[in-house]
Amino acid sequence: MQVIDQKNIEKRILFYLSKMYSKEIKKGKNYIEANKCISILFTDFEIKKLKSIQKYMTKWNFREEEYKDIILTDTMEIYIIELSKVQKYSTNAKLDNWVNFINKVGDFDMSKADETIKKAKEVLEEISNDEHEQYLADLREKYILDQNNIELTGYERGLEQGSKQQTVEIAKKLKYENTDISLIMKVTGLTKEEIEKL
Repeated sequence: MQVIDQKNIEKRILFYLSKMYSKEIKKGKNYIEANKCISILFTDFEIKKLKSIQKYMTKWNFREEEYKDIILTDTMEIYIIELSKVQKYSTNAKLDNWVNFINKVGDFDMSKADETIKKAKEVLEEISNDEHEQYLADLREKYILDQNNIELTGYERGLEQGSKQQTVEIAKKLKYENTDISLIMKVTGLTKEEIEKL
């Protein structure tokens, strides 16, 4: 989930997908053993390059430039869901309910929910009741609020410096709590190497 447009989302998603895919191939193994990797990105903003696309979810893979119907490989796929487009391009499909549930967990009308969404809400409530998970959620919420506050000031330099400092502080707190490094990476967007140096 990306809340603030830091003008680098395309490179970030490729970086994380590539990293995920490269981890699929263990040392001494064959390329054929790599599993398919799918990255799903939710953005709380409209991506400039996708402005002309009149739907809220797009699917990306590797295609030949002139022969667009030929996919080189389907082992890496990216799905981008722009939450700011959901209302405009909603088709009342099953996916709409899931996206709206993710986007408005607290305000979602459960009368429209099917059994799988109801089950997801139960699991979410269980996680929310866990003190440690709640602590992580609070840190994540603080991070998002801080990011929004920095962005509202309108100072690019302040955004970059403040954002990085807040991210580092959150990572330090999570590391102090002995949180798994992969979870810290997800919450902050920092690399394993950056976290280990803290």
